Amino acid sequence: MRRFLLIITYALTASPLFAQQPDSVSGSPRHVDPVTIYGRRTVSSAIPAQTLSGKELKALSANSIADAIRYFSGVQLKDYGGIGGLKTINIRSMGSQHVGVFYDGIALGNAQNGQIDLGRFSLDNMEAISIHNGQKSSLLQSAQDYASASTIYMRTRTPRFERGNRNIDIGFKTGSFGTANPSVLWEQRLGDKLSSSVSAEYLYTTGRYKFRYSTLGGYDTTETRRGGDVSALRAEAGLFGAMKDGVWRAKLYFYNSERGYPGAAVRGVPGKFRHEDRQWDRNIFVQGMLRKRLAKRYNILVSGKYANDYLRYLSDPRLNESTMYVDNRYHGQEFYLSTAGETEVFKWWSLNLAADYRYNTMSADLPLFVYPRRHTLLAAAATSLRFHRLNIQGSILYTHVKDRTDISGASAGRKDAWSPSLAVRYKPLEEHDLDIRAFYKRIFRMPTLNDLYYTFIGNKYLKPEHTTQYDIGAVYSRRFTRHSFKQLELQADIYYNVVNDKIVAIPASNQFQWTMLNLGRVEIRGLDAMALTRWLFGKVGMHTRINYTWQRAQDKTDPSSPYYGGQIPYIPWHSASATLGADFCGWSLNYSFIYTGKRYESVANIPENYAPPWNTHDMSVSKSFTIGRVGMRATAELNNISNRQYEVVQCYPMPGTNFKIKINVTL
Repeated sequence: MRRFLLIITYALTASPLFAQQPDSVSGSPRHVDPVTIYGRRTVSSAIPAQTLSGKELKALSANSIADAIRYFSGVQLKDYGGIGGLKTINIRSMGSQHVGVFYDGIALGNAQNGQIDLGRFSLDNMEAISIHNGQKSSLLQSAQDYASASTIYMRTRTPRFERGNRNIDIGFKTGSFGTANPSVLWEQRLGDKLSSSVSAEYLYTTGRYKFRYSTLGGYDTTETRRGGDVSALRAEAGLFGAMKDGVWRAKLYFYNSERGYPGAAVRGVPGKFRHEDRQWDRNIFVQGMLRKRLAKRYNILVSGKYANDYLRYLSDPRLNESTMYVDNRYHGQEFYLSTAGETEVFKWWSLNLAADYRYNTMSADLPLFVYPRRHTLLAAAATSLRFHRLNIQGSILYTHVKDRTDISGASAGRKDAWSPSLAVRYKPLEEHDLDIRAFYKRIFRMPTLNDLYYTFIGNKYLKPEHTTQYDIGAVYSRRFTRHSFKQLELQADIYYNVVNDKIVAIPASNQFQWTMLNLGRVEIRGLDAMALTRWLFGKVGMHTRINYTWQRAQDKTDPSSPYYGGQIPYIPWHSASATLGADFCGWSLNYSFIYTGKRYESVANIPENYAPPWNTHDMSVSKSFTIGRVGMRATAELNNISNRQYEVVQCYPMPGTNFKIKINVTL
């Protein structure tokens, strides 16, 4: 602890400065046009990044953040069906626990199981979503930003007042599955340098939808997916301030939900679809950040957070004949403090030092639970060298983790690790926006508290998973002023990732008692590609975006296994998405397409485990208009137009054709 306090003191008192970057800290009151953000960030980034912002987010036929992220290349979404089903993200096949998720610049933590359910985050209050492979290229950032193999950044709306001192937006959505989704947003200017924002949203849906399937007897039938109801309330309040050479923001977040998790759709006997689990969630956190230039060559970033999470999970054998009775309650707390400082030694050389402290506690009503407490210290040193056509960034991350438990001898003890990264960007042609980029990064993830301490399952001797990433790619961007063709952007990256000491669960004495072991090694080879165009024909604006991913993610755990080298579960060899939009005099028409190729539900790539490819087509039309001083926007969406019967996860059927209608009123 003494060592960490010295690091904190140095980070706050060293003499850094850095030329201000709009994306260094989410939430700056300065507004950058969404199109400019999208086009320029990718060109200046030494590490692959993808962004959806502004109109692009509004145009997508998506219910949540998880649905929107499907339109990025290199991303796999695990969706267990319907609006209420669990939704987690896997980037470049390294596992959802290797994805860091940031909300307004501060990481969302889940020490219990390492997974963030992105289905509970709404798009209504979202200004931009971006994913980064490796880490952000911005130098001034917290140590936590360096601590994941890939990252997702969600930036909520920052108040902007184009007329008057307040903005009020009232919305209502309805549609299939008995959905009712009202929302309200109130933004208020409190002074020249202070504003506030309050938003709330309620979602209710029965989650019921019909799906087709074939029984073991070979005939087709139709059943209704039940038990996927959701009742959820989200509320947020924020303060946004500016000061001389600095900005700050604070946020209070509250989420409360009850939902059903339908079980697998057993096809052997028609009507065997009653089994379901239920989950109650309550998530509260308060967080804040400050960025300020203290001197000519000194910038600091300070942030902090407190989170309180409650979860209850119920599995009743009366509703699921294949399970035993489970009614568990979990309570977790997190305290987080971060500071970072940056120095511009010369115009071409900058240095950054960051230090974070995180404290997690976990309690549960499980028998013999050890009540773990985790201290995590992170310290990162980073540098950036900027020459005429060459940019080099490097960093080293030190991680110290120490667990304590109430039961003597049950703790996994202490873990220490050093994690380096190196990124290079080169501009070969002076007159063209063509960048060649490459990066290397080595990182590890600690076993979760469930992995280590879950009663009868956890294994305190688990080693951390280690990943190594290699990437090389290119970005080309060009803007046109004299033609209808206004913008072209192309990206392509090839990569090779290795995950060692992969943590897996295997059965122990019976099917209800498993244990966690380090057994796995996964090698991933892939290609991500993206093409973006923008057009203007008189008053008609058009845009297209196409993403493609090829991946070969092989299990290289046991050379003696007959399935050695098989594609790991649910990773397709080919996947793609496309969006096409047009705008004219307040009208907006958008079409989107998603394709996922063949997969297997096990490393045993045999016909019994084959998961067929699927695709969906979605379309939306909207109209914006004003009546007096009141702005209105009406949107109609039709999703899965072809009524495709498909499953992202085997035996968890997805909805067929469905619709949604949205009305927004701005005062």
